[in-house]
Amino acid sequence: MLKVDAVSAGYGKLQILTDISLEASPGELTVVVGPNGSGKSTLLKTITGLTNIYKGTVTFEGKTLSGLPPNVIARSGLAYLPQTDSVFTQLSVTENFKMAAYTVSKGDFETRLKDSLEIFPQLNSYLGSKVVNLSGGERQMVAMTMALLRNPQLIMFDEPTANLSPKYATQVLKTIQSLAKERGLSIILVEQNARRALEIGDGAYLLVGGRNAFKGTAKELLSHQELAKLYLGVKVAGL
Repeated sequence: MLKVDAVSAGYGKLQILTDISLEASPGELTVVVGPNGSGKSTLLKTITGLTNIYKGTVTFEGKTLSGLPPNVIARSGLAYLPQTDSVFTQLSVTENFKMAAYTVSKGDFETRLKDSLEIFPQLNSYLGSKVVNLSGGERQMVAMTMALLRNPQLIMFDEPTANLSPKYATQVLKTIQSLAKERGLSIILVEQNARRALEIGDGAYLLVGGRNAFKGTAKELLSHQELAKLYLGVKVAGL
């Protein structure tokens, strides 16, 4: 579904990514991990058109995205949830949903909202509340619902469990996994807790210094003694 082919990208003259390649398929959870400053967030921003691409291509369902403006890419079936500023805190939960679905007809909006709230039923109690009054976990649920309202084929999450309680972090990761496995969406997950992400992931990519350092399955990376310990701080069981 999504293919990043030998992409070098950055901001202005500052190059962050060098010859990065990645593929994400429907129904699969693709995990991107790496040390701080390795280019993980920049990769997601590059896919969504928020950086300068110096070489290489990004294609989605056979359509070239590189060079297109972010608003056009957003209408191509991709949704991106950044680590911060993913909701409008001074608006109500319902107003956030309407903002996310401004291109959706009223009938489709109501149908999609009902379907999305089945995933996060607790949000029904907060529809009239301002998002600023919600907990971090509840805000993340609002952001995920906003993404689902656009009916995307691929969703990219950047550190979705950052600053969440263990309870909400577990719920968010389980929901992300179910979006791939039960709804058939293509998911790209950048996550600070490498072990937890790799435990639920299918494909895995390790970025180091803006370059691909590993490409394979999540299980393979999790069990790779040298890479797991050196770059992820993960101790391999039995070693």
